[in-house]
Amino acid sequence: MRMSDLPSLEVSLTVAAPPERVWALVSDVTRVGDWGAECVAAKWVDGADGPAVGARFLGHQVRQDREWETTSVVIESEPGVSFAWAVEDPAYPAASWRYQLDSDGSGRTVVRYRAVMGPGLSGLTARIAEVPAIEERIIADRLKEHDRNMMMTLQAIKRAAEQG
Repeated sequence: MRMSDLPSLEVSLTVAAPPERVWALVSDVTRVGDWGAECVAAKWVDGADGPAVGARFLGHQVRQDREWETTSVVIESEPGVSFAWAVEDPAYPAASWRYQLDSDGSGRTVVRYRAVMGPGLSGLTARIAEVPAIEERIIADRLKEHDRNMMMTLQAIKRAAEQG
């Protein structure tokens, strides 16, 4: 797989809570530090104070020995249904992320969490430019990391949602 293929990954988990409760958690970017994984903090910026399309937030990431910040833009925000954002330029994002929530009809919610890398530039594309011969391995390793981090995030959200 190459970056031009827009590598993506989706993980899912069923949560014993209604979609509205889960949505309130996944759309509150100020709580990302509660979920663990790579993005350890976020805050609304430019006057935004909640999850509306066009709202921007600053995320603080930590990975191995690196720390960096990104600005993201909310590209989808439907209470109880979905929440998505693009990293950096929404027209040419470094990555895009999305939560999709579906009721299973019994008061539980199936949460699907999706990441798409590219097509814009990122730390990953910079690393590939340094060693293009191993692009596929770099992408595969990053997808494994994302899989682990995304499941950790969903498990933390599940715990919070089920505690009420």
